[in-house]
Amino acid sequence: MVAAGIVAGPALAQINAGLPGVAKPTATTMSASPMTIRPDLFRRALAALQRHDSQIQFRDKMALVDFDLSSSQPRFHIVDLASGRSRSLLVAHGRGSDPDHIGYLTRFSNEINSACSSQGAYLTGDIYVGQHGRSRRLMGLDATNSNVEQRAVVVHAAWYVSPDMIAQHGKLGRSEGCFALSNADLEDTLNALGPGRMIYADKV
Repeated sequence: MVAAGIVAGPALAQINAGLPGVAKPTATTMSASPMTIRPDLFRRALAALQRHDSQIQFRDKMALVDFDLSSSQPRFHIVDLASGRSRSLLVAHGRGSDPDHIGYLTRFSNEINSACSSQGAYLTGDIYVGQHGRSRRLMGLDATNSNVEQRAVVVHAAWYVSPDMIAQHGKLGRSEGCFALSNADLEDTLNALGPGRMIYADKV
């Protein structure tokens, strides 16, 4: 499932010249569509992009994951920072973050074997072929997700992420903490978020 929107104005192109001076997004600069990215989440993501500037090679695109939303809603937002346009995709959260499988993430964890989603900024790495087929490695940039490499938290596709799952069950299945996307969305996402870009995952 893909939804498109406008995140903010072309002033975000200034990110590529250094983050100072970029206008903070407000409710009036965000899209009025149902897939609007929450301004507070966007501000936190921009702050993370600035905080980890020395480790993030490319700032043309980034992804924001809004884990306040149900897994039945497109909540993996890929943002073009030059144009302000975005695409919103379905994404699963970890089963340890939703032990009763209610469709909502109720807690984050960075612990080994927690099967939880982790909060914070991630750096995208190389593509490899593993248990779930083509996948993209991730590195945690914050103390809250510093174990993601050891936990093998990556971006991959999964059968339990699809509109059909939502139609049948009202929610997606759960991952082991990975950002599991639909098979239909995987390749475009792997291409859009090549090595050296940021994914930011959070909730209120």
